[in-house]
Amino acid sequence: QVQLVESGGGLVQAGGSLRLSCAASGSIFTINSMAWYRQAPGKQRELVAGVTTGGSSNYADSVKGRFTISRDNAKNTVYLQMNSLKPEDTAVYYCSAAIRTMPSRVVPSYYWGQGTQVTVSS
Repeated sequence: QVQLVESGGGLVQAGGSLRLSCAASGSIFTINSMAWYRQAPGKQRELVAGVTTGGSSNYADSVKGRFTISRDNAKNTVYLQMNSLKPEDTAVYYCSAAIRTMPSRVVPSYYWGQGTQVTVSS
């Protein structure tokens, strides 16, 4: 069993900041990529940012320069620092991780957290 637990969401005014955390636990051999997605009401889930084991990251154009993804491999945790928040950043934010649960499983499985609400007021 693998669990991803997010925290750090909440209500913030436009221009403010929030930091999301997502900790993976359970039967983990290795964690490959980790990522943050978001889903706003009536819209499809979209990739916000991703980070590899080595720390290489990529971002959606809409958040470049405002959001920073990072990870602590020793803690199996990924973070999303969100600055200069805008009302259009309002969404449920989900973390995802590609995890190998045992050495014999060469191809990782993807796991999701339960989501955390981020609301940005204007």
